[in-house]
Amino acid sequence: MEIAIVLILLAVAVLAFSTEKISVDIVTMCCVLILVLTGIITYKEAFAPFGSDFIIMLASIFIVTSAIDSSGVLEQWASKLLKRSPGSKLGLIMPMISITGIFSSVMNNTTVTALMVNPAMAIAKKSGINFSKVLLPLAFASIVGGTCTLIGTSTNVAVNAYLGKNGFTELGMWDFTWIGLILLGVTLLFMAVIGVRMMPERKSEDLTGDYGIREYLSEVKILPNSALIGQVIAQSDIVNMGFSVLAVIRGDRQFAPGENISFREGDIVLVKGVIQQLIAVKQTKGIDIVADTLDFYQEDKGQLRLVEMVIPGRSNLAGRSIAESEFRRKYGMVVVAINREGKSFTEQLGKISLEVGDMLLVQGKDEAFNKLNSHHDLVILGDHTPPVKNLWKGYFAIGFFVLAIIMSSIPAFNIHVSVAFLASAVLSMIVGAVKPDEAYKNIEWKLLVLIAGMTAFGTAMGNSGADTYLAGLIVDWFGGFGPQIVMLGFMILTVLLTQPMSNAAAALVVLPVALEAAEALHVNPMTFAVSVMLSASVSLITPFEPSCIIVYGPGKYKFGDFLKVGGILTMILVAIIYFTVPISWPL
Repeated sequence: MEIAIVLILLAVAVLAFSTEKISVDIVTMCCVLILVLTGIITYKEAFAPFGSDFIIMLASIFIVTSAIDSSGVLEQWASKLLKRSPGSKLGLIMPMISITGIFSSVMNNTTVTALMVNPAMAIAKKSGINFSKVLLPLAFASIVGGTCTLIGTSTNVAVNAYLGKNGFTELGMWDFTWIGLILLGVTLLFMAVIGVRMMPERKSEDLTGDYGIREYLSEVKILPNSALIGQVIAQSDIVNMGFSVLAVIRGDRQFAPGENISFREGDIVLVKGVIQQLIAVKQTKGIDIVADTLDFYQEDKGQLRLVEMVIPGRSNLAGRSIAESEFRRKYGMVVVAINREGKSFTEQLGKISLEVGDMLLVQGKDEAFNKLNSHHDLVILGDHTPPVKNLWKGYFAIGFFVLAIIMSSIPAFNIHVSVAFLASAVLSMIVGAVKPDEAYKNIEWKLLVLIAGMTAFGTAMGNSGADTYLAGLIVDWFGGFGPQIVMLGFMILTVLLTQPMSNAAAALVVLPVALEAAEALHVNPMTFAVSVMLSASVSLITPFEPSCIIVYGPGKYKFGDFLKVGGILTMILVAIIYFTVPISWPL
């Protein structure tokens, strides 16, 4: 009876995970409650995983990586490295996905993908390479990069915790790194040489209309001692940032950017770019948005917000220029940039006659935006105020993170990995790299509940005998083909389950059965465990992974693109796991 209850719950959970009509953490907790109420597991067994060391470790990693990400350090490194890439497809893609893979070996792959998308799109645009050719390799590299270390993905941490809890040998930080590096290397090579040719050319220009990536006209000033001074405009750093230079204003003269014209100190440059690029200007030395340099903000600056607005049909601004409407005096804000669908300007912002539907990027203080309720001239669309970047605190957080990896990897120090990463999280908060309130917000609580709940579910499978029952069926059906073929069957099952479920959940569903099957076949259970764990991180055949979802829109991909390119790559990676894992963990 207990076996039937567990298997029915498992089937219901898989179905619920695949539809996501009910939050995965709620589904998981409902399953745990039913298992406790039916007596299959005790309340102590149900709640033990929620206070376990691996949950503390995962939460700590989320805090440290969020501190590193918010500091802007990795973004700065990535942008500098990508700007040095040659203009060819191979020369652009290889450095980009290599950097992504390296970052994701110790960071959350979704965070890494989000970090890399904007600089990659800017460099691709500058090089004339279609976004569809570069964004899919980026996402795949971030996913597969997690196979390189124990902390590369939450799946690895969860599987290792399950092994330790059930009396199996725990994995070390670098035990499977050589396999992960092979998987990542093959992914890089495949996507740069074969995958890029399989991707169709899709026009990136349609992004503005389809996905709301609006390009704004803005004015940038070349400050004294700027690195831009003397640079030829066509090859300048500002072009490398992804901007289109429309005109240069020098004193009383205004001219188009000629082939051999260089920037000079004090030049006002009319540029067109997306909001993220304008925010990058605000954080780059030597150049500044003209609106930010106005005397209006020299006294009592306070915290300024960057907000996107639209001019509605009833607005009194329509038909008047920014200067004529006395925008700054009337609203207490300055216009940083303007967007008008399908229109490029070559005149200064203050002289442009505004129209209904124009998008304005404006900067001001909180009280200025609060007063807008009394006006009908502007409608707020969204807040784009950039987070405060603090590079030196980011370097502290990176140092703590690296130290935690080293201390937990060397047996002589005798420091458990959860303690090491908890210490790095606490130290990051002490130095101010991340505020405690922000730290808690950056923890993926749903994922922690899912992993802890599914770990308890694994205990229920053992208590009820469901794992033994399923393992017996699989051994009876496929045991005659040899233990390695049975292992391959579990690997394929894991890959398939990661489509409707999260990678961690899929691995924890398959793992108890795989371990029991290995015991029944009298082979090394660690071979099966590592194979299942790595298989959960190489399933690339659908766009349901968060990293793939991030690039799906900007790359204008279709479901079939993932099935075609990701399907072939997944089969190759599964084959590599099949042959390499038994080398380190012989059957």
